[in-house]
Amino acid sequence: MIDLRQLGYFLAAVEHGSFRKAASNLGVQESTISRRIRDLEDHLGASLFIRYNGGVRLTVAGQKYVQHARKALRQIGLGAKDVAAIGRSEVGRIRIGILSSMASGFLFELLRSFNRQHAAVQIEFVDAEPADHIAAIRQTKLDVAFITGISERPNCEVEHLWSERVFVVLPSDHGLANKDELTWQDLANERFIVSDAAPGQEIHDYLVKGSSDLGRHPEIDLQYVSRDNLLSLVAVGRGLTVMSEAATAAQVPGVAYRPIENEILPFCAVWSPTNDNPACRRLLSLARSMSRTH
Repeated sequence: MIDLRQLGYFLAAVEHGSFRKAASNLGVQESTISRRIRDLEDHLGASLFIRYNGGVRLTVAGQKYVQHARKALRQIGLGAKDVAAIGRSEVGRIRIGILSSMASGFLFELLRSFNRQHAAVQIEFVDAEPADHIAAIRQTKLDVAFITGISERPNCEVEHLWSERVFVVLPSDHGLANKDELTWQDLANERFIVSDAAPGQEIHDYLVKGSSDLGRHPEIDLQYVSRDNLLSLVAVGRGLTVMSEAATAAQVPGVAYRPIENEILPFCAVWSPTNDNPACRRLLSLARSMSRTH
């Protein structure tokens, strides 16, 4: 088989017109150059050089072959640069599952910082419920997901990165809007609305769990609208909803945000231990660094 050194020696001899000069330039013995090129000629079944006392010059076959040799090494060089660029996260693609809002907060800052450092990396975002994200990670359809909770996930790596307060979204003229902070007891007789889109199911389960100590199941209506339109429904009085702190950056007329007392929601990154995407590893490394100073 032809190896890269044979091609390199061959092209060096072409460039210098001499095995001796090529060997000196490459820091090897002249006999090494001569032997490797002879092996190449034996493999090809044709002489590449005419040898004479002053050096070497290409045969007709050699003139033809030099074009292919240069092209081959050039393509290999370009391939190496491409691979190195992927390894440095200068290019590539990450598929990210999200549950939290990207309007503000830790996730916003993380993605903004990553984009500044690796602008050429393509990022594909997927909105879905945590269970769907976990399934997608196991099937390698997602590289990483940022979801709530810190519980272990079989066949996945889980790392807590940040936490957010939980806020009630209510009409600005609602009686509870006069309070700086709310309790679950304040919300005992309120009607809630959630979207059928993610994280609607997550919010539904959270409301049921939060109201469990009140001895009653909260009234929760499902609305087939986007999260943005859900806020408009809150503004017109169709019900209250809850969201994490980052999402409260969205300013909607007629809506007020009030934190729930002592309610903190942890967020974590989840990914497959077999994931070898360099760009994903860079993102996780940046997330850990930011988490330590957050």
